[in-house]
Amino acid sequence: MKKTLLAIALSSSVLLAACNNAGDEVVVSSTYGDITKDQFYDEIKNLAGNALLEQVVIEQILENNYKVSEDEVKEQFESVKSQYGDQFETVLAANGLSEEAFKQNIRFSLLQEKATKDVEVTDEEIKAYYDQAKYELNARHILVADEETARSVYEKLKAGGDFAKLAKEYSTDGSAQSGGDLGWFTVGAMVPEFNDAAYALELNEISEPVQSEFGFHIIQVTDKREVKDYGTLEEKKDEIKDTIAATKGDWNAKVAELIKDAKIDIKDEDLKDALKNYLGSEEEPKEKTDAKEEEK
Repeated sequence: MKKTLLAIALSSSVLLAACNNAGDEVVVSSTYGDITKDQFYDEIKNLAGNALLEQVVIEQILENNYKVSEDEVKEQFESVKSQYGDQFETVLAANGLSEEAFKQNIRFSLLQEKATKDVEVTDEEIKAYYDQAKYELNARHILVADEETARSVYEKLKAGGDFAKLAKEYSTDGSAQSGGDLGWFTVGAMVPEFNDAAYALELNEISEPVQSEFGFHIIQVTDKREVKDYGTLEEKKDEIKDTIAATKGDWNAKVAELIKDAKIDIKDEDLKDALKNYLGSEEEPKEKTDAKEEEK
């Protein structure tokens, strides 16, 4: 899945607005009945739940601690749009994104970069990233929900199965109807697990199932080319450093610090664990202390 275009598959700002003022007001009416805001909220919670709330909370915190100008968003937007060329609108449509939702993704990415400016990034990491980023890949994938299905599809492919047909039959994302085709993308455009697996493949080689936050991917790189006018290592060094910094583990520590300062109180009991990736470690010592007290 494309990270730059799909970091927020559904714009968190849009969904947050949809969840506000939930109640009995009808948002959809049909011959089969009505769907109220409460029902819509519950469905969003079931589908995205903790992950979406985590995204919304972090975005709100970042926006109140760091500033991203419209010019910065516009510059990044035009850069990516130029990169995809005539395919840009098609890629957006295939992944259910409007230009406005994509700009929200860009804004969040820039906020992340500003929050991680002080993260240490080595020259070796920058060089490794650059060696990949000089190239862009054309690939297709089949995305399924569980490893068992992924293994089954992988075996069918290894036995000579048609990739495009199997993608249409099994894949669960928007690329299925185009045979899993994802078009051209550069390093960092995909989630890390997908990115690393794709760049490690030889042309037309089929990967074993690769797990990411979206499910299990089976990837095939169909073409590879140099990025036109990508620039030298020295020219790209600062940009690459910022990109790597935003993905390193130090990000978790930074966000945990910001969340703690924000004094978050989640009212919905079903979503109490939304921030456990950042605050979970703080609860454990307390539980252990309580246990010791009981032993006494």
